[in-house]
Amino acid sequence: MIKVGIVGGTGYTGVELLRLLAPHPEVQLTAITSRKEDGLPVADMFPSLRGHVDLAFSSPDKADLTECDVVFFATPHGVAMAQAPELLAAGVKVIDLAADFRLKDQATFEKWYKIPHTAPQLLEEAAYGLPELNREEIQKARLIANPGCYPTTMQLGFYPLLKAGIVDAGNLIADCKSGVSGAGRKAEIGTLFSESSDNFKAYGVHGHRHTPETAAQLQRFTEQQVGLLFTPHLVPMIRGMHATLYARLNQDISNEALQALFEAQYRDAEFVDVMPFGAHPETRSTRGSNMLRIALHRPDNGNTVVILVVQDNLVKGASGQAVQCMNLMFGFPESTGLKQIALLP
Repeated sequence: MIKVGIVGGTGYTGVELLRLLAPHPEVQLTAITSRKEDGLPVADMFPSLRGHVDLAFSSPDKADLTECDVVFFATPHGVAMAQAPELLAAGVKVIDLAADFRLKDQATFEKWYKIPHTAPQLLEEAAYGLPELNREEIQKARLIANPGCYPTTMQLGFYPLLKAGIVDAGNLIADCKSGVSGAGRKAEIGTLFSESSDNFKAYGVHGHRHTPETAAQLQRFTEQQVGLLFTPHLVPMIRGMHATLYARLNQDISNEALQALFEAQYRDAEFVDVMPFGAHPETRSTRGSNMLRIALHRPDNGNTVVILVVQDNLVKGASGQAVQCMNLMFGFPESTGLKQIALLP
């Protein structure tokens, strides 16, 4: 049994962590911080947790996070980097769901996130928390940079092709859509019901902060220079993510061999479902679960491979993946506490 703390328990990723960790057989929830909600019982804010979480929120100065074995940061960018050094020095492991440690290059981080990095000495140490591609490093780590939601779909979709060296790494295209919860739990005009409902739009077309994160990780798997064109879209649903990925083949390969490539790569990945060739995965098939589903297409049997990837942006795209990393860090079976079946309808 390990003691777990959560910094920033009032947002969507925070409450998702609570939902997943409350019944986890190896976890004792110890501290949940919120400066604004200090003293408020968690179940009063989130009635779905009544009878499951008995803790109250506490302000950061009252919560002794150094008593925890691991602390999750479900906070805006910049918070984890300020507190992680003290926690790590006290022997506490840290999992950051924001972007503070995702980029190894300090200048690149500061360019895209517009804030100074206050713990650059930890950038090289942080393990990138995508278990299917980085399991051994995660198992040994004390600091995890949880991937972004979009980057999870793009990396798991492109990886087998790049690893095999059968596509042009310089011309990767990602056309991705996310539900509104990806923007976080805050009052903002663009995510109001009357603004986002019955609406569909692209954003960040000139450049999105998940592009350098994804490109840097994909570069690890190929000697070619990675070129990634990524366009995110906001769709009128609460949770869910769909990525349509395009890659140009640089050699002849059969559809059967393509399918076998993905099936072999993810054969032992409990949370990656490689569907039959030509299938059309739906976002609702992953809602509320830690499952990510992939399907391959090859229009007109040409030289373009289309990879369809779906996931729940709050689970495999955020909190579920973070729990998956925690399990690896502490030697628990990777799927512990994460076997929820997707909700339907």
